[in-house]
Amino acid sequence: MRLSKVIRATAWGVVAAGVAAPLVRRRVKAPPILMQTVAFAAPFGLCVAMRRSRTRDVGACALQMWAYLAAYKAPHDDPAALRERVHVNYPIAIDRALGLGELPTLRLQRALARSGPDGPQWRALDRVLVWAHWAWFMVPHGSLAYILVCHRSRFPRAAVMTYAVFDIGAIFYWLAPTAPPWYAASAARDRMTEQERRWSKVPAPETVLAPEMRRMMVEYGEFFWRDGWGPLYSVFGGNPLAAMPSLHFATSLMAALLLAEQGPVAGALGFGYTATLGFALVYLGEHYVVDLLAGAVLTGAVRRLGPRAEPAVASVGRAIAALQAQAHAAS
Repeated sequence: MRLSKVIRATAWGVVAAGVAAPLVRRRVKAPPILMQTVAFAAPFGLCVAMRRSRTRDVGACALQMWAYLAAYKAPHDDPAALRERVHVNYPIAIDRALGLGELPTLRLQRALARSGPDGPQWRALDRVLVWAHWAWFMVPHGSLAYILVCHRSRFPRAAVMTYAVFDIGAIFYWLAPTAPPWYAASAARDRMTEQERRWSKVPAPETVLAPEMRRMMVEYGEFFWRDGWGPLYSVFGGNPLAAMPSLHFATSLMAALLLAEQGPVAGALGFGYTATLGFALVYLGEHYVVDLLAGAVLTGAVRRLGPRAEPAVASVGRAIAALQAQAHAAS
C-alpha cells in the first residue's frame, strides 16, 4: 500500500476515534484525559485527511466544538462527585462587593422584572434579553463563518484564538467547578439539611442567596416553547456547574474583537451584541458579574499571549501541512 494511502487511512481513523470518544466516554474505562485527547485529535486528523478547502475548515471547527462539548459536559457525568467539589461562596462574596452590598442580579431583577397573579409578566426587554442569550450559540461560529467567507486569509488565526478561549475555559470547569447564581438560589430554596450542606459544601441557605432570585431564561423557555422546552434544554444543557469564567461572554468578546479587525460596522455589531449579552447574563440569573470579568480576562490573555504562541502554532501547522501533502502526493 502506498504511503499516501496509509497516512490518509490513519488520519481518517483519528477522525473516527475523535468522533466516537465523546459518545463512549461513559462506557469505556479509560482516564478522562485520554478520551479528551482522542477527541481533540480529530480536527488535526481531518486536516491531514483532506486538502485545504472551506469544507475542511468548517469540518475542523465542528470537530473542535464536538471535543469541547465533551470536555464541558464530562465533569457532570458524575453529578454527586461534581457537587462535592463545587465552589459556591467566593463569587457571591465578590459580586456583593461589586454591588456595594447587594448582588447585581438581585438589584436588576427587583428593578426590572415583573410578576403578576398568574406568574411572570414578559415584557419586550425580557424577551430581547432571553433571545440574546439564546443567540449566543450562533455568534462565535457565525463570526468565524463571516471571516472565512469574506477574509479567508485571516480565518486560521481567528479560529485558533476563538477556540483557544473555549478550550482554556473548559480546563477551569474541570479544575474549579463553580456554581452560577441560579444554582445557589436553588440551593437556598431547597432548604438543604445540615448533612447535605456539608456534603455539597453549600452553607446554610440564608447565607447563600435570597431565594427570590429567578432563572428567567428557563422560565421564559417554559412559557415560549411549552412542551418542547424540556427536550430542547436537554440538548443544550449538560453541566450546571460551569460558570467561571463565563464563556458566553468571553467568546462573544473575542468575536467582537475579531470582527472589529474586519471593519468598523462588523465591530460595532459585535460589541453591541456583547454588551447586550453581558447585561442579559447577569439580569437573567445565569452568571455573576465576576464570571463576566473573568471571561474578559481570559479573552484578553489569549489576545495578549497569542503572538508568543504563534511560533509553536506555526510549527504545528507546518507539520500538519507536510503530512497532508504526503497523504495526497501524486502517483
